[in-house]
Amino acid sequence: MGSAVDSLIKRISELKKRRNAIILAHNYQLPEVQDVADFVGDSLELARKAMEVSADVIVFCGVSFMAEMAAVLNPDKIVLHPNPCAGCPLAEFLSPQAVREFRSAVPTAPVVLYVNSLASAKAEADYIVTSSSAAKLISMLEDDEIVFGPDKNLADHVAQATGKRIIVAPPYGHCPVHEHLLNRYYVERALSKYPKATLIAHPETPRDVRSIAKYVGSTSQMLKAIPKFNGKVLLATEEGLAYRAKKMYPERDVEPANPLAVCIDMKKITLIHVARSLELLKHRVAVESSIARKVREVLERSLDLISK
Repeated sequence: MGSAVDSLIKRISELKKRRNAIILAHNYQLPEVQDVADFVGDSLELARKAMEVSADVIVFCGVSFMAEMAAVLNPDKIVLHPNPCAGCPLAEFLSPQAVREFRSAVPTAPVVLYVNSLASAKAEADYIVTSSSAAKLISMLEDDEIVFGPDKNLADHVAQATGKRIIVAPPYGHCPVHEHLLNRYYVERALSKYPKATLIAHPETPRDVRSIAKYVGSTSQMLKAIPKFNGKVLLATEEGLAYRAKKMYPERDVEPANPLAVCIDMKKITLIHVARSLELLKHRVAVESSIARKVREVLERSLDLISK
């Protein structure tokens, strides 16, 4: 590792102590960002972890909706997003106005939103779910018809798992990485190269990929599933998860199903951004108090239901 990088890491460590800060990094972040983080995980895991620590400052290395969620759940702490240009195309598919329009069109159906959505959209929902809790929560609802957004592939996965009619809001919402770089072509190409490998996939991948996977789950669920399989394991999700998996299981043979499946937004946060964020206390994430209050209410209702 070069001396410039070493100096940057040392500087970040010093700034963390000075600011009484913690660094949270999503599983898809650059390896060096994962390495300087205090905690690495999925979006909701990290937002909850922030609530458990006594730090004054939270540096959230992930895309914008994740930093928003951390700010919503930690209103008394300073939440920083090192690079506000790190947005999420999936979250941006669904506006709060669109949620209201779907609710008006199907007034009897509850609105369930994926956590990968904007805070302003979540405030319009009845329930909020993660990729790991979506099927469980929706199966517990008495309604046979559900409005769900913004990911069409997760919606399809939930429909298959629950047998309920899922109205996708919007019908075309998707994660570009999972939809276009982890489609059947790329996955079959990987399997042809490693015919004895086990494929495990994220539910944001298309149905024809999920159908040939040995296991389908969230990033955290995928990580927990790896030890259950022998031989090479191919991860059909953003390539950054493979780095985390190799650190967790150095003895295991784990590879991304497509090394080119890169979320450009996730990779917009670098060590330089983290250091500047701590130095200048920028960029502070602010969620309007009325929206934050509504999101917390929806999340509490959701957690209460799935904990039954």
